[in-house]
Amino acid sequence: MTVGEHLLELRSRFVRACLSVGVAFIIGLILAVPMLDKMQRDSRAVAGFDIRSPVDPITIYVRVAAYIALGLAFPAILYQLLAFVAPGLTRKEKRVVYSAIPFVAILAILGGAYGFFVAAPRALYFLSHFMPHVFMWQPDAPEVITFYLTLMLGLALAFQIPVVMFILAKIGIVSPQKMAQVRKYAFIIILVIAAVITPSTDPFNMMVVAVPLYTLYEFGIVTARLFAKSTLIRIPPPPEHAV
Repeated sequence: MTVGEHLLELRSRFVRACLSVGVAFIIGLILAVPMLDKMQRDSRAVAGFDIRSPVDPITIYVRVAAYIALGLAFPAILYQLLAFVAPGLTRKEKRVVYSAIPFVAILAILGGAYGFFVAAPRALYFLSHFMPHVFMWQPDAPEVITFYLTLMLGLALAFQIPVVMFILAKIGIVSPQKMAQVRKYAFIIILVIAAVITPSTDPFNMMVVAVPLYTLYEFGIVTARLFAKSTLIRIPPPPEHAV
């Protein structure tokens, strides 16, 4: 394909991805109402969220619907991206990528769901009961939405740990045995990742994020041992008498 043909292909893929987001946005407008209701209950905002501007209610509603649309359209966007780059991949690279796609989508959904249904509500419960005799708990709507989004997006990305480990083992960069040997270092790195993902700085909420990530690390070791037989091409050593 020429450069012009590649650009036309890219435009076509981009338009299809945008159409998928547009269709998902309609669904997002429907789901945004119950999701906002749940966030309001989980954040203990008894009298409702505080707002900063008269247009905040409609702005936040559309913002949440857009986030839902991006989440629902993620598989379609990922497919269009891979369909564009697939002609430039080798057969082995395609096999590795296509075998990882279902796990990427499933783990991203699980990570986002864990953030929305478990991590964020527990964190907000802890924070809303912290020194109640000193602080009046009256959360701000944009800040709560950002709180949820940070946890959900961070966990959706962090839940890709088994996929990364599978790919590294599949192409022969790191063996499953080596992954098992560096568990203690991996745990420290996971704690750092959990501290970055968690909006608050308390250890309770950090462990709510760190525990499932370390569990996924152990799952990644098992997955690499069972399914990631290395495809690394090794160059044989030269003959002993070669000049």
